[in-house]
Order: sequence, then structure tokens, then C-alpha cells
Amino acid sequence: MRVSELGERRLVELIFSRIEPMEGSTGFWEDASAFPIRGEEMLACSVDTLVWSTDVPPGMNERMAGAKAVTMTVSDLAAKGVRPVGVMVSISIPSTWDVEAVLKLMDGVNEAARSYGAYVLGGDTNESPEPSITCAALGTCRRGRFIPRSGARPGDVLATTGTFGETAAGLKMLLEGLEAPARLREGLLRAVYQPRARVKEGVRLAETDAATASIDSSDGLAMSLHDLSRSSGVGFLLEELPASRLAEEFASIHGLSVEELVLYGGEEFEILCCLKPDRAEEARRALREVGCELRFIGRAVEKPGVWMLRDGEKKPIPPRGWEHFRR
Repeated sequence: MRVSELGERRLVELIFSRIEPMEGSTGFWEDASAFPIRGEEMLACSVDTLVWSTDVPPGMNERMAGAKAVTMTVSDLAAKGVRPVGVMVSISIPSTWDVEAVLKLMDGVNEAARSYGAYVLGGDTNESPEPSITCAALGTCRRGRFIPRSGARPGDVLATTGTFGETAAGLKMLLEGLEAPARLREGLLRAVYQPRARVKEGVRLAETDAATASIDSSDGLAMSLHDLSRSSGVGFLLEELPASRLAEEFASIHGLSVEELVLYGGEEFEILCCLKPDRAEEARRALREVGCELRFIGRAVEKPGVWMLRDGEKKPIPPRGWEHFRR
């Protein structure tokens, strides 16, 4: 059987079946992993790889790619409520690459790490026919402050730190040749070329103790909801589509479905979270302190699955989005 017949999630299940979990750790199927180091303090770590052919769209330069690699990794920590303190970096590059390109790549890595309050601690270099960069981010947190994927309960408020659809629209311009007015084009391409992780928001959310579950949304809103549903054993009813105004404008120009852009785009790096109903407004006020307007977009329900409320009816949302090895 080929990997492409399984897809990423089924393959990961098989891999985990061969690995002995560490006692006291947060376990598998999390954005990041954490384990106790002393008392109630835990060391949290996440790792992600940026591959040039799949993760670097046309027009993204080396500095942008380096920054994106850090953002991809740091976003996973942010979704757990952990502030990164250090980043380890492994780069694999062809021997034909220009030295200046390598230095620009690392400039992007360093600038992004520092913007999130972390430092590059070291790493590794290797030769490869295709460029790639792997980052591992490290941070510490108290055991009770690590927000899992598995804690959502029926009745919880479903919320997100931002809107969706801009990256999907931007990629349609870059990969499919769709056009947009200059102002709109600039905003959509910024979402593609300069994504940002929600570190301040994730840390502040954890401090409120209002969140029961959370996940980084970079695999797409729909897929992230299904991942949360599987981990928590609950379902979700999406009552409001968190569409970006720019994505709506782009969809209107080209006759595209806003729902498709919002649900199945990916790479937004927002935090999707579930909140205790009696603490939801408290969480919203807390995130305003760090400049984020938390959006309430639905609620957790008892039956596992994901639905959207459309014209008063529940419509199922299929688990589509970014998944490695599926084409």
C-alpha cells in the first residue's frame, strides 16, 4: 500500500501505534507536546518543516520563507498557550544555492524568532536536492495552562482569533492567475507572504483559564474543526462564517464561493478554541488587552461531527483541507 492511499492522518495513527508514549506527557495528536521537568512546570516543544516545492509559493523570497518556517512552528505552541523561548533550525539545501540566499533565509528565521520573543539556539545544515527548513520551538508552561485539543464539552463556545479566506484568495492569484485591484491584491498577498502566529493571544487565553480546547488552524478551518471533534469526542455547529472582508470582496469579483475560501484554504495560523460558556466574555475582554477581537462563531454539540447553520438548517461540513500525501 502506498502512503498516498492512506493520507497523513491515517499514516500518523500507524506511526503512533509503534511508539511508546512518555508517562506524564501531554500525549500524541497535539499541536505541540509537553512533559514535566520540575513540579508543575512543563517543557513544551513543537516541530514543523517547510519544503520549497509545497510551502513556498511564487514570489516568496528566502527571507519570507525563513520567517514562515518559524511562524509555522511557533503557531503550534501559541495554540497551546505557550510562549516560545528558543528555536532550533535545520536547513537542507542544494550545493548550487547562492550563499547570499542562505544568509537571507537565516535573516528571516532570526527576525521572526525575535519578533515572537524567542532566540535561535542553534541547529544543523545538510545537503539536499530540494531546499527545506525544519524548526523546533521550545517554551515552558504550568501544567494547568497547557490547552489541549481534548477538553471541549457540549455547550462550549467555539471561537477564533481572526478571520479566514485571505490566504486561499491570495494563492488563487499566485497559482491560478486570478486578478484583483491593487489595494485588494496587496492585502491578500500579505496574508500569503507574511503570516503571523498568535503568540500573545494564545498566552493570554491560557492565563484566563477559560479555554477547554484549542488548535492551530493552519490545516484549514474545516479540517481543524474535525481534528478538534475527534480529539474531544464532541461535534461543532458553525453558526457564523468567519470570513475576511477581503476574501468576500475577492470572491464577489470572481464569482467564487466564500465558504470554500474560508473553510478549506488553510495557512491562516489563527487559534481555534473552545470556551467555557460562563467564561467566554471574560476571554474576549482579556484578548482585547492584547489587541485581538475574539470572534464567537458557534458551539460544541454532543454528537461528533461538524455542521454549519445555513438558512436555519444544519449542513455537514466535510473534512477537507490541507493533508500531506493526498493529491
